[in-house]
Amino acid sequence: MATTTPVSERIRVEVQLEPSHREADLAELRATLMESPRRIPSKYFYDQQGSALFEQITELPEYYLARTERSLLESIADEVAARTGAEELVELGAGAATKTRILLDAMSRQGNLRLYVPFDVSESEVRRVAEELTREYDELFVHGMVADFTHHLDEIPPGDPRLVILLGSTIGNYRPEEAVELLQGVCDPMAAGDFFLLGVDLVKDVERLEAAYNDSAGITAEFNRNILRVVNRLAEADFRPESYRHVAFFDRENSWIEISLAAETDQPVRLEALDLTLSIEAEEKIHTEISSKYDRPMVEEMLVASGFRLAEWYTDPDRLFALALARKSG
Repeated sequence: MATTTPVSERIRVEVQLEPSHREADLAELRATLMESPRRIPSKYFYDQQGSALFEQITELPEYYLARTERSLLESIADEVAARTGAEELVELGAGAATKTRILLDAMSRQGNLRLYVPFDVSESEVRRVAEELTREYDELFVHGMVADFTHHLDEIPPGDPRLVILLGSTIGNYRPEEAVELLQGVCDPMAAGDFFLLGVDLVKDVERLEAAYNDSAGITAEFNRNILRVVNRLAEADFRPESYRHVAFFDRENSWIEISLAAETDQPVRLEALDLTLSIEAEEKIHTEISSKYDRPMVEEMLVASGFRLAEWYTDPDRLFALALARKSG
């Protein structure tokens, strides 16, 4: 059962995640580890250490995505705020909301800023961001949603005019059919005419793509291995992260970066919470993530299949990254 807590006059936090969701996570983990090839859902990257490592990744010279998206967002924010007339900003996978302030500032300059809805699985992060932003913006009310946006999108409180955002090329972590399903879930509860802003990484030179996921400092490799530490805690397991090699390459056929962990040696792994023992063979790969790369026709097709129509297409001068502004059809 969801619980809603008024934190202050301008902050409300709604918790949709049930305490029992650990059982569902364990069931999902069992199923994915028994697939061939084995797989660990990428949502387990983001514990406290994983989030800190990812913040380091965004500062790496090889990792163009974050700084390019931020620069692009800064260049279009006022146009987007004026075009949408949005008074409410809903952010899916808000995290630390570092880029969010660019849009909030633009909405404030338009005199439209009223409500921000950060949607994230971390209650502590939602509460921290809410406190920060209500101090920074006198006119802002925050309705925090502690929830999984793949399951709880219909729980977003009604309101309009609204801009929903999914930044950071998060959509690239989903296979094409999964991405359409997710975006349909975003579109369905929106009012006709509401806007949606989607960040996508673009197809480019393979060497540059692969360098972004194989940085010379090894931080991405450590970020990838950290997923095993998260699984160890969740499933009372004994994976040895140091015994796995980070693997990331561009799959041309599927237009995505394929990311996995390859076992250096044969190793049994016991997961007590699942009453499960795995026999991992040397060089066997455990899949951890994909990161799809798009062009404009691919994005437009995905949006149309989800119930949106493309309103505007923004790219940086080097065409590394794009922000697609779409509107709910109807």
